[in-house]
Amino acid sequence: MKKLISVTDAARNFADCVNRAHYQNVTFVLLKNGVPVARLVPDNEKLCSGHELADALAGIELVTAEAKAWRRDLQATREALKRPTDKWK
Repeated sequence: MKKLISVTDAARNFADCVNRAHYQNVTFVLLKNGVPVARLVPDNEKLCSGHELADALAGIELVTAEAKAWRRDLQATREALKRPTDKWK
């Protein structure tokens, strides 16, 4: 379950947020001025690293048409993603 919460509310209720993440598997999306900036997630949440994904995909064999479609989708997704900005410069 995801819950949107302001950074201020999260700071004021940090212990409660940590307990709810741990005991109730609640994921908190922290908002600053209404914009998501961070997440507080239960430690047991499963995440996949790039290396794990590469290992999982290494054993898959696609026919040429599927491989081309997958590559096209991957390129479109990369183009749609925003590049991170360094706010400290």
